[in-house]
Amino acid sequence: MCTCLEFTNKHHYFGRTLDLEYHYNEEAVITPRNYEFKSKGNTFNTKYALIGTAMVVEDYPFYYEAANECGLAMAGLNFPNNAKYNDPIEGKLNLAAFELVPYILGNYKDIRSLRADLANLNITNLTYNEKLPVATLHFMISDENSSIVLEQTKTGLKIYENPYGVMTNNPEFFLQVENLNKYITLTNEYKEPQGLNYTCGGLGGVGLPGDYSSMSRFVRVEFLRRFRTKSSDELASVSSFFHILGAVSMVSGSVLTAKGLPDKTYYTSCINTSLGIYYYRTYDNFTISSLALNDDNMNQNYLTRIPLDMSLRINKLN
Repeated sequence: MCTCLEFTNKHHYFGRTLDLEYHYNEEAVITPRNYEFKSKGNTFNTKYALIGTAMVVEDYPFYYEAANECGLAMAGLNFPNNAKYNDPIEGKLNLAAFELVPYILGNYKDIRSLRADLANLNITNLTYNEKLPVATLHFMISDENSSIVLEQTKTGLKIYENPYGVMTNNPEFFLQVENLNKYITLTNEYKEPQGLNYTCGGLGGVGLPGDYSSMSRFVRVEFLRRFRTKSSDELASVSSFFHILGAVSMVSGSVLTAKGLPDKTYYTSCINTSLGIYYYRTYDNFTISSLALNDDNMNQNYLTRIPLDMSLRINKLN
């Protein structure tokens, strides 16, 4: 269970929460230009450098979300029971789910240049190795001008325009959008209580869902994104991004999986895609950390890997 968000103030920002009952020692990872991605399915080199969060296996970064040096960003979120992958099909652009993020971000500079090739995409059921099962995902892809959602189900590949700048998990994206119609009367405007002798702010948002289900998180984040205070200041924009996703962050124990394990938000990320700056904070570490693309790390011949800081630190004032 995760939530993806993008918006543009002066710059474009893209990121997500990772909500799971476990994690795989995720790292902040920079992939340089001309890096070779090699698997059983495809071998390709990146034109553009990438920055984001990944699990690295045998020098292969499995990106959860990332942006490239041109400002194109992408994330994969859990899409169980709906994601349907195929065997390779001759004549198609055959890519496994784990190959999609590095292939797309490594080879395309924006959504406009990507669209024609997406129509020929076939997401395959290939695994990297026997220890890593196929991840059932759908994908959000954004640049400063537009955002799309990519879903491959039993009815085929679907590409949705996403002016809402939000993606969660199930159900399919078109059903998430239909569900928004139930909340068209929500507003951030002040309303006087009717027939009651008290003053209370926030009544324009009465009915905004507060649970952690995918549809409720979609509605809540879309509401907060739409009514956010916009600022050209970098720190204010980053703060706004983390506050919005904080409204759907999971406290350990508040949601249990089918196996009775507690979900929690292991990390929250925000990438300034315009400047190539990756920000993150973790469940126990409220300090926002950052890593940036630069000439050195974009042109080296190895991955830059920095483990996410999970430690709790308290600023003692006496």
